[in-house]
Amino acid sequence: MTNPIVKFRRLSQSASKPEYQSLSASGLDLTADLSGPLILDPLARAAVRTGLALEIPKGYEGQVRPRSGRAIAEGLTLINSPGTIDADFRGEIRVLVINLGDRPIEIRPGDRIAQLVICPVVRADLVEASELGESSRGEGGFGHTGR
Repeated sequence: MTNPIVKFRRLSQSASKPEYQSLSASGLDLTADLSGPLILDPLARAAVRTGLALEIPKGYEGQVRPRSGRAIAEGLTLINSPGTIDADFRGEIRVLVINLGDRPIEIRPGDRIAQLVICPVVRADLVEASELGESSRGEGGFGHTGR
């Protein structure tokens, strides 16, 4: 299996190239492309610029996910996790963050704020039906199988 080629374009000179931090990392780190620090109060949200646009090949998507270290240490996470970047989107990638912690968080220019995972996409063909097949679960949901 060959790796997909994802082209990127810097929309500002200060934008950082997304990078894997280890040989087995599945996510590329995305960094904040800011002119100065951003203070995010508890429960505040922001669309943080990355200064990057991508060309993801057809048949793939980009999933923007939180970074676990900042999530556990500070409560910094994403509003829409994972965020989806479609293959035909060419605009600036912005990371939709929220502070779920109890103290303000400072996001500085160049801070790693999220990770980007490139994933294959399977599109479904939907068929309307008057009945659905039986299953052992049936209509049970929201914790019906216990802890």
